[in-house]
Amino acid sequence: MGTSRFFGISLVVISGAAAQFSESILPILEENACRTCHHSDGVASATRLHFPPKDAPPDRLEAFGRSLARFVDRAQPEQSLLLAKPTNRVTHVGGERIKQGSPNEQILRGWVEKLARLPEAEFKAAQAFDADAPTRKVRQGAVLRRLTHSQYNNVVRDLLGELSQPASQFPPEDVVNGFKNQYEAQNLSPVQFEAYSAAAERLARNAFRFGDSRRLTGCKEQTPACGAQFVRSFGRRAFRRPLDAGELKRYQVLFTNQGEFLKGAQAVVEAMLQSPNFLFRLDETSDPALKPYAAASRLAFALWDTMPDEALLNAAEKGQLSSREGIRQVARRMLDDAKAKQALDEFVSQWMQFDRVITASRDRRTYPKFSRETAVAMTEETRRFIADLVWNRRNFMELFTAEHGYVNAELANVYGVSAPATEFDKVAFPAGSERAGLLGQALFLTLTSKPSDTSPTARGLFVREQFLCQHVADPPPGVSTDLPPLTEDKPQTNRQRLAMHASNESCAGCHNLIDPIGHGLEKFDGIGERREKLKLSFYQDRQRRQPPKVVELDLDTSGWVAGIANSRFQSPRELGAVLAQTPQCQECIVKQYFRYVAGRSENTVDRPLIRKVTDEFRGSGFQFQDMVLSLMANWEEKP
Repeated sequence: MGTSRFFGISLVVISGAAAQFSESILPILEENACRTCHHSDGVASATRLHFPPKDAPPDRLEAFGRSLARFVDRAQPEQSLLLAKPTNRVTHVGGERIKQGSPNEQILRGWVEKLARLPEAEFKAAQAFDADAPTRKVRQGAVLRRLTHSQYNNVVRDLLGELSQPASQFPPEDVVNGFKNQYEAQNLSPVQFEAYSAAAERLARNAFRFGDSRRLTGCKEQTPACGAQFVRSFGRRAFRRPLDAGELKRYQVLFTNQGEFLKGAQAVVEAMLQSPNFLFRLDETSDPALKPYAAASRLAFALWDTMPDEALLNAAEKGQLSSREGIRQVARRMLDDAKAKQALDEFVSQWMQFDRVITASRDRRTYPKFSRETAVAMTEETRRFIADLVWNRRNFMELFTAEHGYVNAELANVYGVSAPATEFDKVAFPAGSERAGLLGQALFLTLTSKPSDTSPTARGLFVREQFLCQHVADPPPGVSTDLPPLTEDKPQTNRQRLAMHASNESCAGCHNLIDPIGHGLEKFDGIGERREKLKLSFYQDRQRRQPPKVVELDLDTSGWVAGIANSRFQSPRELGAVLAQTPQCQECIVKQYFRYVAGRSENTVDRPLIRKVTDEFRGSGFQFQDMVLSLMANWEEKP
């Protein structure tokens, strides 16, 4: 070790074995939660500083430590961003993470000086490190994903002609990463298995209740040969691939043992509907024989939310899904099918969390215009709005800037516009409304509010997570999230009440990233109705028998998106314009659809695919259909 002077302070310079980044500097950065923002999906994702995964091998961690040279000024080390940012000498979105003058700062200074002294060639080589590069190329084996409730209903409709939507009675699905189809939450519980078993029995019985009226067997004569053909053809459709020899034999034996033709067909249907080959879909595989059928299944459930049809299975059999262009041609045909519209609706309903709005409750005194019918209308407006962007091939970033909505009588009352002659007609927002895109719609403004108040924090968090794909850390354990109560002698706006977070060191780091976004939307109340002032009602008795005393407060709706340059705004319209032009938001659209299609979050291996699809999305003028085609065609490029 040696001694040096830095900023006029004497300190120990790290050297030798003690100079290992993972032993000296990394613990300090981890302790101060730098990784929380500085990763590919963090709030600081747009910066050059990204941490490698926590489980990265030691040599990769050391390479990352040396790569911090890109934030070191060799001529004036004391001016290096690596020191100035975390100590907040240069304005840092995360505030002061390392206290000025602390022992940790001295250790960090030692690392800065060490990097500054690297030979020129080593210094440049260190700067080239890419924390987001995959550490290894790994091909997954077979990926099996359980049918979602929506997919189950659609599959039995297309397979059996069954319209009763049996999955509506299944146990509720867990939401992970914002979606219900993420395979880390798709374990098969005993209760779920019992539901599948009961549904299979009921569906098989209904299928042949009136003989073969649904023409499921395809047989004109009930012969053994036709029975065998039924097993083969029905199995191919139910399992989304041809049956192997062993499966054919087992199901044919089951068919024959029933004695009667239709009883045999019913037994086969019931057995197949309980098979993992039906309940789980093959999404990816390294088996060459099954690979085309995995591609067909992936296309069908992504683009149609249901099973492959005969044409798609035939395309798999003929090798038409073995090239990017082949997949594009097939996918184009699929996007022209009406089933593609139902699949888009399912994606949108999960991404925009329709369930939360439909089940939302509101204080009737505060929001007398809100009802279940109003909530359903909110989801219908958003569904039609996004469908118009997609199927009429508009610039999809108008998701945030379009100055119109799709309104019925209930929503017209909320928006303060005349009800259209036809339900959910396209209606232009008045110029003074400051509404635009999703951020100006009642659905977004409602689902990010509380039963009796707005929630700037929830609104900012939704924007970060759903539109920027940035993860914000959960509150530290034991931290109170309660705001100061509202009192008649000290009425406050939400901005004033939330100021406590800015003064609390354990809260400020995250709340400074999300609250300012929500503050800019405060001219819209908990159901999306515009207001010029905040009206607070204070009742004089618990029974609320007397009219309340109403206090009106001015609203400061200045907001900004920390980490995005020139992002100050005062309305949904202005925030929408910021997001539409933001690269992270544009890429987030791709990421959200990838997560839905893949059933998981993206990882380092997926990033080249995400970047390629995002580039093609931009190149198409943000055509959502073209983005879908690009993702499906380039899927197999993943290592």
